[in-house]
Amino acid sequence: METNILLENGTNELEILEFKLGDDSYGINVAKITEIIPFQPVTPVPNAHPSIEGIFMPRDKMITAINLKNCIQRGVQDSKGLFIITNFNKLDIAFHVDSVVGIHRVSWTAIIKPDATVNTVESGISTGIVKFDDRLVIILDFEKIVTDISPETGLKVADIEDLGSRERKDIPIVLAEDSALLHKLISDSLKKSGYVNLIDCVNGKEAWDFISACEAEGTLSQKVGLIITDIEMPVMDGHRLTKLVKSNDRTKHIPLVIFSSLVNDEMRRKGEQLGADAQLSKPEIGNLVKEIDRLVNIHVESEDE
Repeated sequence: METNILLENGTNELEILEFKLGDDSYGINVAKITEIIPFQPVTPVPNAHPSIEGIFMPRDKMITAINLKNCIQRGVQDSKGLFIITNFNKLDIAFHVDSVVGIHRVSWTAIIKPDATVNTVESGISTGIVKFDDRLVIILDFEKIVTDISPETGLKVADIEDLGSRERKDIPIVLAEDSALLHKLISDSLKKSGYVNLIDCVNGKEAWDFISACEAEGTLSQKVGLIITDIEMPVMDGHRLTKLVKSNDRTKHIPLVIFSSLVNDEMRRKGEQLGADAQLSKPEIGNLVKEIDRLVNIHVESEDE
């Protein structure tokens, strides 16, 4: 599968692989995909979740196969089709689909955020919708699909308890995260760890608009002490936000942490090139707090010098 999106930095674009389940079109961010292979027999796992078809080893790595039709209640998958093999949140997962249509390169500004009538915090599994010619392609929330099947793969909020008692810190933190559920979990975890002064933003543009407004009114140092951003967000993604912050002489000193399920080797290199101060995979909420502690201390020390 040829793609050059990872060679570019901060373009606010992504590549979407369109695939079919029956007659319906769905999408996945190409950055999550490692390869696409024909369906092959799997070994069933006793007492597994109904959506887990089984496990297999296409090479030297064991991979869990998920019946995507079962997950989204679109019927029963047959023993044909393809496996889309993915890597995110440090997991290798194969999703069984009927067929692949192709790859589309689009701007995040073209991604329509589903409203509450089709995507609730608890049950919604769509991160966005994009229109191609005569059809709508629903981009599925693969992280939520996997977490619903296996909750222990999600955000490890229990790690916050392991940090013990902590002092309250008033440093203002801008949090850019489009998932309402993850936003609440991250926000609650940060507040439990003492970081109570949070500015909530639903995408990179909202965060950048807030930062720019503070810069214009001369309150940047009082209102923006650190930035946490997801990568995948409609309107403006986290890499574009990172590029804007780190290429501006008046904002580049602000510590910025990328906290995303997409932090693999390729995306880590991209984040480093853009100037991110730290990058962590989304399950690691305890490590996120530790990185914030480190960056806040460094930032305070540099201001005192």
